[in-house]
Amino acid sequence: MGARDTQTLIPITNGSHSGHYQGHHTVSKNFLFTLGLGVTFGFSFAYMLLSATGVSRKEIFLGPPYQPDTGESDPHDHKSLSSLQPGPPPEMMFHPEHPSSPSPTPLTDKVRVLCWVMTGPQNHQTRAKHVKATWGRRCNKLIFMSSQSDPDLPAIGLDVKEGRDSLWAKTKQAYGYLYKNHIDEADWFLKADDDTYIVLENLRYMLQAHNSSEAVYFGCKFKPYVKQGYMSGGAGYVLSKEAVRRFATRGLTDKTGALCRSDGGGAEDVEMGKCMENLGVRAGDSRDSLGRGRFFPFVPEHHLIEGHMPDDFWYKKYVYYPVEEGMGCCSDSAISFHYVSPNQMYVMEYLIYHLRPYGIDSRVESKDQSTSAISKVTPHPKLSSRQ
Repeated sequence: MGARDTQTLIPITNGSHSGHYQGHHTVSKNFLFTLGLGVTFGFSFAYMLLSATGVSRKEIFLGPPYQPDTGESDPHDHKSLSSLQPGPPPEMMFHPEHPSSPSPTPLTDKVRVLCWVMTGPQNHQTRAKHVKATWGRRCNKLIFMSSQSDPDLPAIGLDVKEGRDSLWAKTKQAYGYLYKNHIDEADWFLKADDDTYIVLENLRYMLQAHNSSEAVYFGCKFKPYVKQGYMSGGAGYVLSKEAVRRFATRGLTDKTGALCRSDGGGAEDVEMGKCMENLGVRAGDSRDSLGRGRFFPFVPEHHLIEGHMPDDFWYKKYVYYPVEEGMGCCSDSAISFHYVSPNQMYVMEYLIYHLRPYGIDSRVESKDQSTSAISKVTPHPKLSSRQ
């Protein structure tokens, strides 16, 4: 063997601290340099790969990071909602020629809906009051569930802590309160967040075909975790009277946790889904006769605009039924959208209840089950002659 360059060798001890290096080994400086370079390159390559694909531990559990133009935090992560801008004064957001209270629709008394809205003290004046001033006015009864009472909303002060980890506890107490105090005042019981927008007329339209004595609930159905699927909490879900009865009399009284999770932890919507399945409450199909969705966990833009959600986006993996983009995404009788800001609540009010294209019929299109044909909107006779 040739002579080694002793200046490139570094002694490495075997852990003994005696006066002499007993049994020491030597490694090359070139080896250490190569090792360090390899580790650095490996970490750099892995970081670039993860950055390119958008995959992270947070994304696996909460969905991918969202980067809105406003710089707000990720709206897809189901974290407790923080207050946004307070929104406009509700008293300024009405047309004087319109009645201050919405006129009853044909289904208002036939399909009675009690709406309870999940909120917190920090959102009473920044979110909840705008729900009350917009779509909440069309509920047969509207109640806000908070950790602090507020007679102006009104809000019920439940014995729970605020925060993401207490949503299941708040949901259980809310339905327990409704069963004890309001079970005979409605046929259906809707849960929504204080940034959910609901079209009550379309909800009643969907529910009129069902009997509230049937154990069923509806919403935006997701497929993981629960065999029959579960409903997205943010999009809102509606329980029949029988479903509420089973939840209150059996689910909430079972302290073993065999039917429903007995503590307050866990994801609210997933735990509700497991509980409903164990209680024999069917997870209904809320789509219209054309197979289009009615409950949506995001604002309309996210569902309507093609490419807004990449193919590997968590929503597309979770949603129970096939997803379409463009106008095919959403039913003409859509019911709910989530992450709606206070300002956008009033935009929705205007577009749905005030803006009227002259001479256009607004009937809901549906598929005729006997002929599989789609009924067409009849144009106004005065307009048809000019087209």
